[in-house]
Amino acid sequence: MKTKLISYLPISIYNIFMIKLVATDIDGTIIIPEKTFTPEVKDCIKRLSDSGIKVLLVTGRMHAAASLIAEDLGLTTPVVSYQGGLIKQGDKTLYEKYLTPEQTERVLRWAKEEEIHINLYNDDILYSETKCYEIERYCGNLHTHYTIKPFSEIKKDKINKLLAIDYNHPRKIDKFEKELPNLFPELYIVKSTPYFLEFSNKEASKYCAVKYLQKLWGLKDEEILTIGDQNNDIALLRAGGIKIAMGNATEELKKEADYITDTVYNNGFVAAMEEFCGVIK
Repeated sequence: MKTKLISYLPISIYNIFMIKLVATDIDGTIIIPEKTFTPEVKDCIKRLSDSGIKVLLVTGRMHAAASLIAEDLGLTTPVVSYQGGLIKQGDKTLYEKYLTPEQTERVLRWAKEEEIHINLYNDDILYSETKCYEIERYCGNLHTHYTIKPFSEIKKDKINKLLAIDYNHPRKIDKFEKELPNLFPELYIVKSTPYFLEFSNKEASKYCAVKYLQKLWGLKDEEILTIGDQNNDIALLRAGGIKIAMGNATEELKKEADYITDTVYNNGFVAAMEEFCGVIK
Protein backbone atom coordinates (compact mmCIF):
# COMPACT_ATOMS: atom_id res chain seq x y z
CA MET A 1 0.00 0.00 0.00
CA LYS A 2 1.24 3.45 -0.81
CA THR A 3 2.08 5.41 2.31
CA LYS A 4 0.00 8.44 3.19
CA LEU A 5 0.35 11.23 5.71
CA ILE A 6 -2.17 10.38 8.39
CA SER A 7 -2.76 14.06 9.08
CA TYR A 8 -4.65 14.12 5.80
CA LEU A 9 -6.93 11.20 6.72
CA PRO A 10 -10.31 11.48 8.45
CA ILE A 11 -10.74 9.60 11.72
CA SER A 12 -12.32 6.22 11.06
CA ILE A 13 -14.95 5.05 13.55
CA TYR A 14 -14.05 1.50 12.48
CA ASN A 15 -10.45 1.97 13.57
CA ILE A 16 -11.45 3.56 16.88
CA PHE A 17 -13.13 0.36 18.00
CA MET A 18 -10.76 -2.06 16.28
CA ILE A 19 -7.35 -1.48 17.87
CA LYS A 20 -6.73 -3.50 21.04
CA LEU A 21 -2.93 -3.37 21.13
CA VAL A 22 -0.48 -0.56 20.35
CA ALA A 23 3.04 -1.98 20.09
CA THR A 24 5.47 0.92 20.08
CA ASP A 25 9.18 1.45 19.84
CA ILE A 26 10.67 3.82 22.44
CA ASP A 27 13.62 5.89 21.19
CA GLY A 28 12.74 8.15 18.29
CA THR A 29 9.08 7.19 18.55
CA ILE A 30 7.79 8.17 21.99
CA ILE A 31 11.08 9.56 23.30
CA ILE A 32 12.97 12.40 21.62
CA PRO A 33 16.56 11.17 21.05
CA GLU A 34 18.78 11.81 24.06
CA LYS A 35 15.86 13.44 25.90
CA THR A 36 12.54 12.12 27.19
CA PHE A 37 8.90 11.91 26.22
CA THR A 38 6.76 15.02 26.07
CA PRO A 39 3.81 15.60 28.42
CA GLU A 40 1.52 15.09 25.42
CA VAL A 41 2.93 11.62 24.74
CA LYS A 42 2.73 10.64 28.40
CA ASP A 43 -0.89 11.82 28.60
CA CYS A 44 -1.75 10.04 25.34
CA ILE A 45 -0.42 6.72 26.64
CA LYS A 46 -2.45 7.11 29.82
CA ARG A 47 -5.58 7.76 27.77
CA LEU A 48 -4.90 4.68 25.64
CA SER A 49 -4.57 2.52 28.75
CA ASP A 50 -7.63 4.06 30.38
CA SER A 51 -9.64 3.25 27.24
CA GLY A 52 -8.72 -0.43 27.52
CA ILE A 53 -6.09 -0.51 24.76
CA LYS A 54 -2.91 -2.40 25.70
CA VAL A 55 0.24 -0.33 25.21
CA LEU A 56 3.31 -2.49 24.71
CA LEU A 57 6.85 -1.08 24.82
CA VAL A 58 9.01 -2.94 22.27
CA THR A 59 12.62 -1.81 22.40
CA GLY A 60 16.24 -2.73 21.86
CA ARG A 61 17.05 -1.32 25.28
CA MET A 62 18.01 -3.61 28.14
CA HIS A 63 15.13 -4.64 30.38
CA ALA A 64 16.46 -2.79 33.42
CA ALA A 65 16.20 0.49 31.51
CA ALA A 66 12.98 -0.23 29.61
CA SER A 67 11.09 -1.31 32.72
CA LEU A 68 11.80 2.06 34.36
CA ILE A 69 10.22 3.81 31.38
CA ALA A 70 7.17 1.54 31.59
CA GLU A 71 6.88 2.34 35.29
CA ASP A 72 7.15 6.07 34.62
CA LEU A 73 4.35 5.78 32.05
CA GLY A 74 2.18 3.83 34.48
CA LEU A 75 2.08 0.73 32.25
CA THR A 76 1.37 -2.72 33.67
CA THR A 77 1.66 -4.61 30.38
CA PRO A 78 4.71 -6.80 29.70
CA VAL A 79 7.90 -5.10 28.53
CA VAL A 80 9.68 -6.33 25.40
CA SER A 81 13.41 -5.61 25.50
CA TYR A 82 16.57 -6.66 23.61
CA GLN A 83 14.80 -6.39 20.22
CA GLY A 84 12.41 -9.13 21.33
CA GLY A 85 14.86 -11.37 23.14
CA LEU A 86 13.18 -10.90 26.50
CA ILE A 87 9.57 -10.36 27.56
CA LYS A 88 8.89 -9.80 31.24
CA GLN A 89 5.81 -8.78 33.19
CA GLY A 90 6.98 -7.67 36.59
CA ASP A 91 9.31 -10.41 37.85
CA LYS A 92 7.78 -13.07 35.60
CA THR A 93 9.65 -14.00 32.42
CA LEU A 94 7.28 -14.83 29.56
CA TYR A 95 9.78 -15.28 26.74
CA GLU A 96 13.57 -15.28 26.43
CA LYS A 97 16.07 -16.10 23.72
CA TYR A 98 19.85 -15.94 24.23
CA LEU A 99 22.97 -16.07 22.12
CA THR A 100 25.02 -19.18 22.76
CA PRO A 101 28.56 -18.83 24.19
CA GLU A 102 29.92 -20.03 20.84
CA GLN A 103 27.96 -17.44 18.86
CA THR A 104 29.06 -14.76 21.29
CA GLU A 105 32.73 -15.64 20.92
CA ARG A 106 32.49 -15.54 17.12
CA VAL A 107 31.05 -12.03 17.18
CA LEU A 108 33.63 -10.87 19.71
CA ARG A 109 36.45 -12.16 17.50
CA TRP A 110 34.95 -10.31 14.53
CA ALA A 111 34.68 -7.08 16.55
CA LYS A 112 38.29 -7.35 17.68
CA GLU A 113 39.46 -7.81 14.09
CA GLU A 114 37.41 -4.78 12.98
CA GLU A 115 38.48 -2.73 16.03
CA ILE A 116 34.88 -1.86 16.83
CA HIS A 117 33.46 -1.31 20.30
CA ILE A 118 31.10 -3.91 21.74
CA ASN A 119 28.51 -3.61 24.52
CA LEU A 120 27.90 -7.05 25.99
CA TYR A 121 24.65 -7.78 27.84
CA ASN A 122 24.64 -10.86 30.04
CA ASP A 123 21.70 -11.57 32.34
CA ASP A 124 20.51 -7.96 31.94
CA ILE A 125 23.85 -6.45 32.98
CA LEU A 126 25.71 -4.20 30.55
CA TYR A 127 29.45 -4.83 30.29
CA SER A 128 32.24 -2.96 28.53
CA GLU A 129 35.85 -4.07 28.54
CA THR A 130 37.10 -0.51 28.92
CA LYS A 131 35.93 2.93 29.96
CA CYS A 132 35.85 4.63 26.58
CA TYR A 133 34.06 7.30 24.57
CA GLU A 134 31.53 4.84 23.14
CA ILE A 135 30.31 3.41 26.43
CA GLU A 136 30.33 6.80 28.16
CA ARG A 137 28.28 8.44 25.42
CA TYR A 138 25.91 5.50 25.15
CA CYS A 139 25.17 5.30 28.86
CA GLY A 140 25.09 9.06 29.24
CA ASN A 141 22.42 9.42 26.57
CA LEU A 142 20.29 6.56 27.89
CA HIS A 143 20.98 7.14 31.60
CA THR A 144 22.14 3.53 31.90
CA HIS A 145 24.76 2.00 34.20
CA TYR A 146 27.56 -0.27 33.01
CA THR A 147 30.22 -2.57 34.46
CA ILE A 148 33.83 -2.72 33.27
CA LYS A 149 35.06 -6.29 33.05
CA PRO A 150 37.18 -8.30 30.59
CA PHE A 151 34.81 -10.32 28.44
CA SER A 152 37.03 -13.37 28.97
CA GLU A 153 35.98 -13.35 32.65
CA ILE A 154 32.23 -13.37 31.93
CA LYS A 155 30.46 -16.74 31.91
CA LYS A 156 28.33 -15.81 28.86
CA ASP A 157 25.52 -18.18 29.80
CA LYS A 158 22.72 -15.62 29.40
CA ILE A 159 23.83 -13.29 26.62
CA ASN A 160 20.84 -11.09 25.80
CA LYS A 161 22.58 -9.37 22.88
CA LEU A 162 25.79 -7.80 21.63
CA LEU A 163 25.84 -4.22 20.40
CA ALA A 164 28.51 -2.86 18.06
CA ILE A 165 28.94 0.92 18.25
CA ASP A 166 30.72 3.29 15.87
CA TYR A 167 29.79 6.94 16.33
CA ASN A 168 32.46 8.18 13.93
CA HIS A 169 31.81 5.98 10.89
CA PRO A 170 28.09 5.26 10.44
CA ARG A 171 28.72 4.12 6.86
CA LYS A 172 30.63 1.18 8.31
CA ILE A 173 27.49 0.22 10.23
CA ASP A 174 25.51 0.36 6.96
CA LYS A 175 28.12 -1.85 5.31
CA PHE A 176 28.15 -4.36 8.16
CA GLU A 177 24.35 -4.54 8.22
CA LYS A 178 24.38 -5.69 4.59
CA GLU A 179 27.38 -8.03 4.81
CA LEU A 180 27.25 -9.71 8.19
CA PRO A 181 24.08 -11.79 7.75
CA ASN A 182 26.14 -13.84 5.28
CA LEU A 183 28.91 -14.29 7.84
CA PHE A 184 26.54 -15.01 10.73
CA PRO A 185 23.44 -16.56 9.10
CA GLU A 186 22.39 -18.11 12.41
CA LEU A 187 22.00 -14.69 14.08
CA TYR A 188 19.52 -11.82 13.93
CA ILE A 189 21.54 -8.73 12.94
CA VAL A 190 19.92 -5.33 12.64
CA LYS A 191 20.80 -1.63 12.69
CA SER A 192 18.94 0.17 15.49
CA THR A 193 20.41 3.66 14.95
CA PRO A 194 22.89 4.99 12.37
CA TYR A 195 25.65 4.09 14.89
CA PHE A 196 24.42 0.80 16.39
CA LEU A 197 24.45 -2.74 15.00
CA GLU A 198 22.82 -5.40 17.16
CA PHE A 199 23.43 -9.15 17.30
CA SER A 200 20.93 -11.49 18.91
CA ASN A 201 19.21 -14.85 18.70
CA LYS A 202 17.37 -15.50 15.43
CA GLU A 203 14.08 -15.56 17.37
CA ALA A 204 14.88 -12.36 19.28
CA SER A 205 13.15 -9.89 16.99
CA LYS A 206 10.34 -7.44 17.63
CA TYR A 207 8.19 -9.46 15.22
CA CYS A 208 8.66 -12.67 17.21
CA ALA A 209 7.87 -10.94 20.50
CA VAL A 210 4.67 -9.25 19.29
CA LYS A 211 3.45 -12.45 17.63
CA TYR A 212 4.10 -14.38 20.85
CA LEU A 213 1.91 -11.96 22.82
CA GLN A 214 -0.68 -11.80 20.03
CA LYS A 215 -1.15 -15.56 20.37
CA LEU A 216 -1.14 -15.35 24.17
CA TRP A 217 -3.87 -12.69 24.14
CA GLY A 218 -5.85 -14.12 21.24
CA LEU A 219 -5.67 -11.00 19.09
CA LYS A 220 -6.32 -10.65 15.37
CA ASP A 221 -3.81 -8.91 13.09
CA GLU A 222 -6.21 -6.03 12.44
CA GLU A 223 -6.44 -5.37 16.19
CA ILE A 224 -2.72 -4.57 16.42
CA LEU A 225 -1.12 -1.20 15.59
CA THR A 226 2.68 -1.09 15.34
CA ILE A 227 4.76 2.09 15.20
CA GLY A 228 8.48 2.87 15.05
CA ASP A 229 11.30 4.81 13.41
CA GLN A 230 14.43 2.73 12.74
CA ASN A 231 15.43 -0.33 10.70
CA ASN A 232 15.02 -2.61 13.71
CA ASP A 233 11.36 -1.55 13.65
CA ILE A 234 10.83 -3.17 10.26
CA ALA A 235 10.27 -6.41 12.17
CA LEU A 236 7.91 -4.58 14.53
CA LEU A 237 5.81 -3.07 11.75
CA ARG A 238 5.48 -6.43 10.02
CA ALA A 239 3.78 -7.79 13.16
CA GLY A 240 0.92 -5.27 12.98
CA GLY A 241 -2.31 -4.95 11.06
CA ILE A 242 -1.84 -1.18 10.93
CA LYS A 243 1.79 -0.23 10.31
CA ILE A 244 2.90 3.34 11.05
CA ALA A 245 6.30 4.97 10.53
CA MET A 246 7.33 8.14 12.29
CA GLY A 247 8.08 11.20 10.16
CA ASN A 248 11.70 10.91 11.29
CA ALA A 249 11.87 7.23 10.30
CA THR A 250 14.45 5.72 7.97
CA GLU A 251 13.50 5.43 4.33
CA GLU A 252 13.65 1.64 4.65
CA LEU A 253 11.03 1.69 7.40
CA LYS A 254 8.77 4.13 5.58
CA LYS A 255 8.61 1.68 2.68
CA GLU A 256 7.21 -0.94 5.08
CA ALA A 257 4.56 1.37 6.53
CA ASP A 258 0.92 1.76 5.60
CA TYR A 259 0.95 5.31 6.95
CA ILE A 260 3.48 7.95 7.98
CA THR A 261 2.81 10.26 10.91
CA ASP A 262 4.60 13.42 12.06
CA THR A 263 8.07 13.35 13.66
CA VAL A 264 8.85 12.52 17.26
CA TYR A 265 9.70 16.21 17.74
CA ASN A 266 6.12 17.14 16.80
CA ASN A 267 4.36 14.42 18.81
CA GLY A 268 3.81 12.18 15.81
CA PHE A 269 2.91 9.29 18.11
CA VAL A 270 0.04 11.32 19.56
CA ALA A 271 -1.21 12.24 16.07
CA ALA A 272 -1.24 8.57 15.10
CA MET A 273 -3.15 7.54 18.22
CA GLU A 274 -5.72 10.27 17.65
CA GLU A 275 -6.15 9.07 14.08
CA PHE A 276 -6.36 5.33 14.58
CA CYS A 277 -7.37 4.80 18.22
CA GLY A 278 -9.76 7.68 18.76
CA VAL A 279 -7.66 9.16 21.56
CA ILE A 280 -8.78 12.78 21.62
CA LYS A 281 -8.46 15.29 24.41
